[in-house]
Amino acid sequence: MTAIEERQSAHVAGDQAALRAACRPGVGLCTITHIEGSFSRRLGAQLAVNPDGSVIGSLADGCLEQELAREISACGERRVLRYGAGSPNIDFRLPCGGGLDILIDPEPDREACRAVVTRLDDRQEARLTLPHPSPMPQRRYVPDLRLMLFGEGPELAAMSQLATASGIVSESHGRDDGSLALGQVPDHLTADRWTAIVLLFHDHEWERAILQWALTTPAFLIGAQGGSPARAAREADLVSLGFAPQQVARIASPLGTVKHSREPMGLALSALAGIVGEYERRHPHHG
Repeated sequence: MTAIEERQSAHVAGDQAALRAACRPGVGLCTITHIEGSFSRRLGAQLAVNPDGSVIGSLADGCLEQELAREISACGERRVLRYGAGSPNIDFRLPCGGGLDILIDPEPDREACRAVVTRLDDRQEARLTLPHPSPMPQRRYVPDLRLMLFGEGPELAAMSQLATASGIVSESHGRDDGSLALGQVPDHLTADRWTAIVLLFHDHEWERAILQWALTTPAFLIGAQGGSPARAAREADLVSLGFAPQQVARIASPLGTVKHSREPMGLALSALAGIVGEYERRHPHHG
């Protein structure tokens, strides 16, 4: 098994799963290149079809996937087919009432797919050129959402557990496991623009050094739990250290979609929903 295939085994779902599968010989790749009306997937969504007809990824409710698997095996030619509204195939309709143009590529450029995967594994954005007759010239990719969690107690454990169950790459740094020291700036860590940094402390004195570091990173989200007194004290402290108010305003607090959650798992669900929403909003094919 190659390194890319090993990584594919850890990416059983998500935006990149079909691309990773298409690195393997014999796997076809289907890409949504145009959407008319409403549809439940984004422009550029992809589905991989294995030689045995099984699929990786999802585009609808299963019926479309089966149809595309048949098309891949029925004809070895690269082509764009219309499904749903405006399609000449009256026997197949999409439940949403919209229309899709899908590039069906039985033999995608595997070297190009591997090059994109390598860039993504290096946490870099990438582009895959889509061949003729695709009306969309390129498919853009961004690195997977990554969580960096700092904290203590049941809130940290719940957030880590939920991220793992959701297939989100995360790393935890806790005061209880010895990976953090009070007042120590974690400048040995790196966070890119596809990383969310989350602080889950009851003792807010532990936040100071971590936030000083976090505010220097391009992380797309920095979140910290705490009530109104904690937020006011946090802001005043960071301003006294030389951070401008607009820099401090990057810190999302209260954290998540439910502003007053009191249970660890409720807080984790609320926070993760907000984080995923912010990540999705930054996706190049969001819409």
